[in-house]
Amino acid sequence: MTLALIALVLLFVLGTPIFALMLAGGALGAITTTRGDFLDDFTGQLIDLVRLGTGEHAQVLSTIPLFIFTGFLMAESKTADRLVRAAQAALGWLPGGLAVVTVFACALFTTFTGASGVTIVALGGLLMPALLKENYPERFSSGLVAGTGSIGLLFPPALPLIIYGTVYALAAQIQAGAGESIGFSSDSFLYAGIVPGLVLLLVISAYSVFVAIRNKVPRQSFDFPALKHYGLRALPEMALPFLVILGMAKGIAIPEIAALATVYIFFLETVFFKDLKLKTCWRLIRQSMALVGSIFIIIFAAQALTNFFVTADVPKMIFEFIQQHFDNKWSFLFALNIFLILVGMMMDIFSAIVIVVPLITPLALHYGIDPYHLGVVFLLNLELGYITPPVGLNLFIAAYHFKKPVTEVIRSTLPFLLCIAFSLVLVTYIPALTVVPDPPRRGQVSQIAKDIGTAYQALSAVGEIKMPNGSLKKLKECDGMTNELDKESCRGLFVDVTQCRQKDDAAESQNCEDSVVKEWMELNSDDSDVGDTEDEFDDLFE
Repeated sequence: MTLALIALVLLFVLGTPIFALMLAGGALGAITTTRGDFLDDFTGQLIDLVRLGTGEHAQVLSTIPLFIFTGFLMAESKTADRLVRAAQAALGWLPGGLAVVTVFACALFTTFTGASGVTIVALGGLLMPALLKENYPERFSSGLVAGTGSIGLLFPPALPLIIYGTVYALAAQIQAGAGESIGFSSDSFLYAGIVPGLVLLLVISAYSVFVAIRNKVPRQSFDFPALKHYGLRALPEMALPFLVILGMAKGIAIPEIAALATVYIFFLETVFFKDLKLKTCWRLIRQSMALVGSIFIIIFAAQALTNFFVTADVPKMIFEFIQQHFDNKWSFLFALNIFLILVGMMMDIFSAIVIVVPLITPLALHYGIDPYHLGVVFLLNLELGYITPPVGLNLFIAAYHFKKPVTEVIRSTLPFLLCIAFSLVLVTYIPALTVVPDPPRRGQVSQIAKDIGTAYQALSAVGEIKMPNGSLKKLKECDGMTNELDKESCRGLFVDVTQCRQKDDAAESQNCEDSVVKEWMELNSDDSDVGDTEDEFDDLFE
């Protein structure tokens, strides 16, 4: 077994595909378990793969091909050119205006393409010459493009947000037990990174402005006609992120939003702007689906390895170690940051999410860390890992694209590495920056209120009810209540009394009404004019 593990490490160093190593690790784990034979344990891992691809989470995973294809369409067309021209017309008067434009343009592209290096390739050839032409230092220019190639992962509908939300929900539900509430909504998590993402953009933008002022980079005068011309041309594509967020806020399902976004961009680039021909789109489909295939096979293979980790009680062992060495959640978050930076250097973001999240979920729950805050810290760490030397992925992509030595790219990205690290510290230790909307009401109370409201509309014919103390309760009093649950409870009384009065037997009808009114008054004793004890209620009815 030791030799087998050494062989896996050597294969990793030699460049063996990571999904193959994950499956091999899962198979080795199945051999070492004592629960049963190899087929039983490894079959359990494969069953988890099938569940991930065919269960309720498959609906969320189905958005990955759509959003990636959307990103490829935007990268191949002249979207970048239109966005940069419009942003330059709007911000050219600002010190460091073009640099700030670069930051926000990279964030927009990364949101739809993921931190796969597509942003550097798509925008590097356009922005690098423009930055040099504006007299920005060459080292700063290359570092800006390479260092911002991974930002944007915190803005919806970035794929890491979707995948993290799915994986965390699975892990937390397993930890809590079937049927228990986990206090986490995948839909709400899509909003969690907006404020931290803006903090990151502002920090990098502030540094860019500082460099521009220090190097006396010339500014342009504000040109409204140019802004109007280029802004109108870029508006349809600039509106896409806001349309996605608006769709989510309106309750449209994420797969539907992904499909609409793809159709929207496809129409813009092929029909409206005519940047792409259909044969070009066919090539983009092949390229984007190849990337989708690599992402999916990593996710599914990682799920198999995670199954072994759970079976082997790896989370439990990590939990016991952490408990012995870290006293509170802040020290745990500090250690987690260091660990995740290393993970981000060595693994792609999708593998890291699927493998690491199930391991840290029990720990985060133990230390009382807000699940939304944990997710934002997790993803921001992985953004940092993409440009962390010596093996940050974007360092090599930038070196290849700009034809520069990796060591030179590392030196150029160090200031941006520090900017992201500073933002990470702010986000980690100021949890209030992670803002999420309240999840929609679910469960028995909201469902009962909904059912009562429906019944009220259909059945309520009683306008007033004589209460046991002689007072009259009128239906219109219910509509004037501000609390929704109180309002529905009040309406429910009139619905129940209406049903009682529909009975054929007069005595039975009266007994039914008395019982309904008595029960309602007991449940709403704080709002009634009667006493609070059960004996007083009985006296009233007697």
